[in-house]
Amino acid sequence: MRRALYPGSYDPVTNGHLDIIERAAELFDEVVIAVMINKSKKTLFTVQERTDMLRDVTTHLPHVRVDSWHGLLVQYCEKHGIKAILKGLRAVSDFDYELQMAQMNQQLSGIDTLFMPTSPVYSFLSSSLVKEVAKYGGDVSHLLPAQVHQRVLDRLAEQRAAEG
Repeated sequence: MRRALYPGSYDPVTNGHLDIIERAAELFDEVVIAVMINKSKKTLFTVQERTDMLRDVTTHLPHVRVDSWHGLLVQYCEKHGIKAILKGLRAVSDFDYELQMAQMNQQLSGIDTLFMPTSPVYSFLSSSLVKEVAKYGGDVSHLLPAQVHQRVLDRLAEQRAAEG
């Protein structure tokens, strides 16, 4: 079985992420989306909320599974018998960082990383940018799955209300 791990913070999942997931689902027997836990990052959504959103937007993809992980990607891969890590690339700047990570992961475990370029329409898109634009009232509805867009708006409204 050809299996790939697609890791990320997914805070929130964007149409760019979904594009990579859908394309990868055509290439692999199973794609495991790993919501990574990074305690140093300030996230808008909890790990559980992010995994729930990913499950919601991938229900149409029967061979996609969502999980979460805190630790080295290669440890997850080894534990679950996954032979490839999948990374989406938006720009050359992504490649510089991801290449170093891929080489380290290969050195540690022999597990290869495959790079998939984003569709050009999403080449500028990041979760951080979406959150920033939405926070200041910009329209990001075309950048997020509809149900995720509403959750972002709701969460930002909750934060504004809490700030008084």
